Amino acid sequence: MGQSSSTEQGASPEMLEVQSLVASTGALPSLQKSFPLLSDPQTQSIPLPSLQNWVTTYLIKLDIALDSPNLLLDCLNFDSLITQPVVYSVSPFYFVSQKCFDLTCANVEFDQDVVLKELPLLFTHLGSAIVELFFVADENGVSEVEFLRGYTNICGRAVASTLLNNLFRVFSVACSKAGVRVDLQFELFNDDCKISGALSPRDVCMLLCICWIFSCDSRMLRLNAGKGEGKFSVPDISHLVFSAIEACSEGDAGLDFWDSRVSEIDMQLPAAKIHLWALKNVPHLADCFQQFVHARLCYLTLPEEKSETSCASAHESSSLAISKHRLLTPGRAWAISLSLRGAMSSVDGKGLNRFWSRVEGYNGPTIMLISAREQKTNARPWIIGALTNGGFENKDIYYGNSGSLYALSPVFHAFISSGREKNFVYSHSQGRSYEAKPKPVGLAFGGSLGNERIFLDDDFARVTARHHAVDKTYQHGNLFPNQGFLPTEASVFQVEVWGLGGRSAREVQASHQKREEIFTDQRRKIDLKTFTNWEDSPEKMMMDMVSNPNAVRREER
Repeated sequence: MGQSSSTEQGASPEMLEVQSLVASTGALPSLQKSFPLLSDPQTQSIPLPSLQNWVTTYLIKLDIALDSPNLLLDCLNFDSLITQPVVYSVSPFYFVSQKCFDLTCANVEFDQDVVLKELPLLFTHLGSAIVELFFVADENGVSEVEFLRGYTNICGRAVASTLLNNLFRVFSVACSKAGVRVDLQFELFNDDCKISGALSPRDVCMLLCICWIFSCDSRMLRLNAGKGEGKFSVPDISHLVFSAIEACSEGDAGLDFWDSRVSEIDMQLPAAKIHLWALKNVPHLADCFQQFVHARLCYLTLPEEKSETSCASAHESSSLAISKHRLLTPGRAWAISLSLRGAMSSVDGKGLNRFWSRVEGYNGPTIMLISAREQKTNARPWIIGALTNGGFENKDIYYGNSGSLYALSPVFHAFISSGREKNFVYSHSQGRSYEAKPKPVGLAFGGSLGNERIFLDDDFARVTARHHAVDKTYQHGNLFPNQGFLPTEASVFQVEVWGLGGRSAREVQASHQKREEIFTDQRRKIDLKTFTNWEDSPEKMMMDMVSNPNAVRREER
């Protein structure tokens, strides 16, 4: 309308090459519709201020204690975690004078931890940092070719290491512009980048909070068709920071993670080691930045189009609350989602029989979380988890084709499949009346029968965690701090199982359970009409023999 697409005008070879790269991401149609909304009709370019500073007002409660976390969930995507209440304010998209990337915090509430006080200032410089690093401008601004090329530089297909370097570079430049000192250096070699320097735990926490807000922003824009009002909290992510500290110090940090506060830890973590830690434990951390840029540039036209479908609306999802007593807090759920390579329904119970009654017929991905503590003086509780790609089955052998183990609290670690063995899940409720070699009754993950990496007994009262040396299915690493070589037995406080298959998996399970209820009712009922004459039935003869075995009976020949 007023401007024609470059494809209609006979695009240059350079334009065709860039369009081909963008088309591989699937975002070309959206970007071609967004460019006229952002650009100046006279210069056919986007003015730099418009691209840098699309101002969005957030009412963000920075709640480190997570006193009342609620969870807004997309039933199909684990990366949709944002907290409530929702009062999210985004300026309308249809004004060229408005800006694209910057975030401006207003009415920010700080709770307990001062590490996040730099965030409001940092947000105001994110837009200029992104444009400076990825978008090339001339005297008129950013042309359509450079607009598409800039998008490809951020959201195009690349190895995880390159995407992570992009995130670190944006963080470093934004901090520099905001006057927040961080010690990061980058050496660029063509398409490669080498990172050096160091970050403090405060810096790591700030970077993770920005990634959380990136993810929340993109999700809210998509669910609200590019506009809406909302408010969300930044959850407790100290377990991720502690994980980075432990990895960078190689287990010799000398910290009590249960009683430590991120803002009070004075140490420097080598940037190269943080980079390696992120690639191993949260390989999709950089996806938050990609999602943010994609949402800000591609969802401009959503009010004119049908927004992406979701099996749970924002209104429906907002009713799902996760109290502070749940093991699966928003921060832990987000950490798990960042480790996944590829609506959650609560299924709580106590004991194996209760467990089967809840998970029977559920064939979608599930995650189990176990909170436990060793029975010794001064022992501290820890939380571990296991993710399965399918439902649980009652078998006396290992099964499954993929999965992951997690250390969730006090330190986060992800142990994905090693590819060496396939002993992902074992779940056996009861054996035959007699077995020469009875199989263990309970749930297990990794290891082998008798030497399981994690074994939960049938009463869900005790859990045994063994050293990773017994396990060839999952990657090596400690499930909790100071885990030794000998098996560790601990008392179970709480067990949670969450279904991640969305509404379709829940509907299939409901259908299965209803069918089982019908079969059970049928088995309980005896229709005497289906029998022959009672006097001639074998059942009556047997009952007569039991009641009076000495009675004389005539044998008919």
